[in-house]
Amino acid sequence: MKIISWNINGIRSAHRGGHVKGVFDLNPDILCLQEVKADPHQIPDEIREPENYFSYFFPSFVKKGYSGVAVYTKIRPEKIIDGIGVKKFDEQGRMQTLFFKNFVLINVYIPNGGSKTADLNFKLEFYELFLKKIVELKKKYKNIIFCGDINVAHKEIDIARPKENQNHIGFLPIERAWVDKVIKNNFVDVFRYFYPDKKDVYTYWDQFTFARDRNVGWRIDYFFVNDGSIKNIKNSHILSEIYGSDHCPISIDFYPVK
Repeated sequence: MKIISWNINGIRSAHRGGHVKGVFDLNPDILCLQEVKADPHQIPDEIREPENYFSYFFPSFVKKGYSGVAVYTKIRPEKIIDGIGVKKFDEQGRMQTLFFKNFVLINVYIPNGGSKTADLNFKLEFYELFLKKIVELKKKYKNIIFCGDINVAHKEIDIARPKENQNHIGFLPIERAWVDKVIKNNFVDVFRYFYPDKKDVYTYWDQFTFARDRNVGWRIDYFFVNDGSIKNIKNSHILSEIYGSDHCPISIDFYPVK
């Protein structure tokens, strides 16, 4: 089973450039999107309800053209929960939890922490609530996956210029310490599990400085699984050859044990 996650930074613009089709051409079993930036009725039919997929959207309700998440899946989930359970977060459309027969999948767009609608305190509060949620889920379900734009580079290896960014949101010690807590609660960063020492691999590049041309990036998009599920993951990929956003897609090959 191939699962892809992508901060698409606007599904309509990515579609106009042909990039959404490019990702569907990879034939994912499940595709998780963040920063969809559109209500479902604004999305063209061919990508709102593509053939062979069930589609589920959770847009922002307070600011149009902002945030929003979506999941396309070939497998119909048994249950879906939109949101994290707190109004000020959920009205921004940041999280979906899908319950399948053999696993639970969370698609999440963590607040950036550097905007008026989602400042650092807002982000840190979301972090703690999200950690509580995934720990609770792990107690009840055997296979837990969460993916999306986590908006933090965990280690120096995950950012092209760590010294220059040590005081910048997205690489602050308090944010990086949250990832440490996730790992201490027995979740595994799938990419680093397979490639612990691989350098110069990023998922986000600043568009205004053409940073992607120079590969001056950040790895802020992740797949995590509970430690008992890592044996079900066969590989992890950063699909940096795919354009259409300031982020590139990431993927895992997942084979859930019944």
